[in-house]
Amino acid sequence: MSLYERLGQEVGIRTAVDDFYARVVSDPQLAHFFEGIDLPRLRRHQTALLVQVTGGPVDYSGRSLAEGHAGLGITPADFDRVVGHLVDTLTALGVPAEDIGEVGAALTAHRDDIVTAAEPVR
Repeated sequence: MSLYERLGQEVGIRTAVDDFYARVVSDPQLAHFFEGIDLPRLRRHQTALLVQVTGGPVDYSGRSLAEGHAGLGITPADFDRVVGHLVDTLTALGVPAEDIGEVGAALTAHRDDIVTAAEPVR
């Protein structure tokens, strides 16, 4: 069984994406990244991307992760907060730890495409 199937296919992935974005846009340290963003469109693109990368039947045709995150100034800490929200979402939905690890590994493989800024010096 593919990860796509284990996550509940497109319906399960869409549910996870909706919960995930509710969490990140409510996070005061991440909310500014989503100001002025068409969230319904972003959710559709994210769902399609996740369906494809988890073995589902959708061919994602949106921008690459590097293009989509270019110029946003995402730091390693921002990335880690987002991953934390994703883990919390999947945990709340009852996804087994092994599958959460597989999703996390897929996301971490693209860390360099998403993180575009160094941590601020304090």
